[in-house]
Amino acid sequence: MRTDPIKILMVDDENVILEVAEEYFQKKGYQVYTAGNGIEALEILNREQIGCVFTDINMPEMDGLDLAEQIRMKDNTLPVVIMTGYPSLENTIQTLKNGVIDYLIKPVNLEQMELTLKRILRERALFVENLILKEEVERQERLKKLNNELLERVQEVNTLNRVMEDFSSADSSYGIFNNIVDLGVEELKADKVFFHIYSDQDKSLALVASSDLSIENETVCSLFGKDLSKAAYKFILDILKKDSNPCLISDAGKNKHLDDVVNSLMVVPVKIRDNIFGIASAFSFSKDKHFNEKDIYYMSFISQKASSAIENIALYENIYDNLFSTLYAFVTALEVRDLYTQKHSTRVAKYAHMIAQEMGCTDEELDIIRFAGSLHDIGKIGIRDNILLKPTQLSAEEYKKIKEHPVIGADIISKLGLWDREMVIIRHHHERFDGKGYPSGLKGDEIPKLSRILCVADSFDAIDSDRAYRKKMGKKEVFSIIEENSGPQFDPEVVKAFLTIADQELMN
Repeated sequence: MRTDPIKILMVDDENVILEVAEEYFQKKGYQVYTAGNGIEALEILNREQIGCVFTDINMPEMDGLDLAEQIRMKDNTLPVVIMTGYPSLENTIQTLKNGVIDYLIKPVNLEQMELTLKRILRERALFVENLILKEEVERQERLKKLNNELLERVQEVNTLNRVMEDFSSADSSYGIFNNIVDLGVEELKADKVFFHIYSDQDKSLALVASSDLSIENETVCSLFGKDLSKAAYKFILDILKKDSNPCLISDAGKNKHLDDVVNSLMVVPVKIRDNIFGIASAFSFSKDKHFNEKDIYYMSFISQKASSAIENIALYENIYDNLFSTLYAFVTALEVRDLYTQKHSTRVAKYAHMIAQEMGCTDEELDIIRFAGSLHDIGKIGIRDNILLKPTQLSAEEYKKIKEHPVIGADIISKLGLWDREMVIIRHHHERFDGKGYPSGLKGDEIPKLSRILCVADSFDAIDSDRAYRKKMGKKEVFSIIEENSGPQFDPEVVKAFLTIADQELMN
């Protein structure tokens, strides 16, 4: 125990964090004060000679940024360290303006906090000495060094933010896997990065993503071209048998179990709910590049964010599939009501997809048209049976009610908040190219392209199907009707694509 212990102040609105930190630093010989917010902290600072302040950002009554500003105005030599679980560039810049000298990301390792504290106290002593004893030039150099350290810290936070942004924008599992290897090369300067799916059942690795080699060497290329070398493969599996924690081999030159070309190596398991899902591995083949603790920290952070992103995508895809299944069940129930329109939506989706392919639509547009085609008549749920199933000609008032189904369908889809483009296509699939359609009277290119495609597919299947008041026509007669209405009712480009696939695909 120190005879004159250094006093530190811990500020956080989470009592568990305060209790753990207080117990740890007291055992290390520090005198610890705790506060639940900035106001309580200022009261302690007014009566105690504190040596360093650790504070959270988000707290009630007075947050960490306001506290840091109050401390800077009161005593600009008192060091303040910000701790947060939600780093952002905006918060980083604000903390620097408020005189904060370090920035820790939760969960914070207590040993790391102590190392940070010791460094800060040394720096504070030097800083105070410089303020009192040194000449202006010496002070400027010291401040410049501190500024460089802060800039490095900003760069570190920016790197972490970039990692989070990359994974938050990934829309597929394979996109996440590729992000892992890309970030490994760009941020860690690795010569080769792999991502493997791990099978706990047979203890094997299956490659799903790898980076290009950044070094030209025949031996390296033969060993680490598309996949791991045999030695590296076995080495990684041996690591997993012993430990599931990240592994850093800073200098692999003397490791007899690895290929001679490997200079440095990192292996980081990607876990989902404590189970190993995959393995990220990074290699350096350059003699002047050795991975360090900072690199393994970044690689672990990348892997953690990848794990969260994979879980989120799996959850989203499950919700998406369940919603679509529910909606399509409504459509199926709707078609069961009317024997003449059974499987109509399925056929329309198929025809619309074929037309869109012929017109060179993107993969995203093909997915959208398939979805919109399957659900384009879901709005008929809101139409009464005595109108929807009427075997004779509709009255003007009844036809007006039927014309409401695109709007009803679009409203149903819009309530889910997932398919905005699909909602627009369903709403406008009964517009006419000459502007005489419904519900909005859009004309020409004002009508969404996929709605124009869906209109032709829907009209073709309607004419090509039996109705209560008529039998279906022959296909050649149907094709002629579609062609005759190119321009007034249908987009000529869509009709051209339709007739092309009609000759090739629809004559059966």
